[in-house]
Amino acid sequence: MSVPLYSPSEEHEMLREAVRALADEKIAPRAAAADENEEFPADVYKDLVAADFHAVHIPEEYGGAGADALATVIVIEEIARACASSSLIPAVNKLGTVPLLLSASEELKTQYLTPVARGDGMFSYALSEADAGSDAAAMKTRAVPDGDHYILNGTKSWITNAGISEYYTVMAVTDPTAGPRGISAFVVEKSDEGVSFGPKEKKLGIKASPTRQVILNNVRIPATRMIGAPGTGFKTALATLDHTRITIAAQALGIAQGALDYAIGYVKQRKQFGRPIADFQGLQFMIADMAMKLESARQLTYAAAAKSDLAMHGTPVKDLTFFSSAAKCAASDAAMDITTDAVQLLGGYGYTRDYPVERMMRDAKITQIYEGTNQIQRMVMARQLLK
Repeated sequence: MSVPLYSPSEEHEMLREAVRALADEKIAPRAAAADENEEFPADVYKDLVAADFHAVHIPEEYGGAGADALATVIVIEEIARACASSSLIPAVNKLGTVPLLLSASEELKTQYLTPVARGDGMFSYALSEADAGSDAAAMKTRAVPDGDHYILNGTKSWITNAGISEYYTVMAVTDPTAGPRGISAFVVEKSDEGVSFGPKEKKLGIKASPTRQVILNNVRIPATRMIGAPGTGFKTALATLDHTRITIAAQALGIAQGALDYAIGYVKQRKQFGRPIADFQGLQFMIADMAMKLESARQLTYAAAAKSDLAMHGTPVKDLTFFSSAAKCAASDAAMDITTDAVQLLGGYGYTRDYPVERMMRDAKITQIYEGTNQIQRMVMARQLLK
């Protein structure tokens, strides 16, 4: 019997052990305070850089670890098990840089992937706008040519790690008459004149990861910072999401695993009516259902990661879009169910901030929303099936 191509290897499992050890020792103890204070976990970033877990997907030729998509999923999953906000460090570094890996010139890749691999700066992704969320092609940010430069004007909304990241993949309209084919992609630096950031959004979850507007006011950048050819930005954006929705699935898996682990430990030691509540069949059924949903989503996510790897290395994968959307949708729905049940299993304690499951429940919600709502994912899947 052949081994499924998404089966984790011994090296993958060793990686999981290493990331989990770091997460248990250095990330989990800080997670509650980071959430409470709504502060970016800079110390965690330093620890991830020191261990080379901050951007494992970057190829070796640019100084990265050259990890495959499954290894990247495992890293994000294990960090999210301890702290969802911290897991957005490797997840968003991948989201911001995949457009370069897919479409940028070799010079641009070397210029920007190398410092990210070194840990000298993070990379965020600026696609959404206030009136262009699910309908991203309706964006209004403009990039107008000016000699051998472009001048960018507009405001990007809901940008993860905005203000912390040094670099941004920005989608902007270069030909307003061409619809989606008039959108191009650019690299913008935090230090570029005219770049500023809105106030931090006050959010339900992932509070230690800042979400802000990226405001572009006559930002003049060299034309060499265009990612790919003019008018290919939206195509690159969609292709990017085929790969990075899998990382959101990974984040959801990690949040769910953290909640399940904590709930199992709790029900085994909590006693009512003179016996551990784990002895009661009604709660056993809840635990079984939580684990079943989690493992189903994990297998789908790992299969999607294997397809992502094939596609990144040039093999046509017709069902990558379906699998990435399905993994993101299944894992995030499972995470919401599992964290909600974890709160229920802890009863009144689960509803307090003295226990981590309420944070995990709040953090899980965003995985059903960002990088395409789960309603959009279902539309994407249906279109793939009905082609």
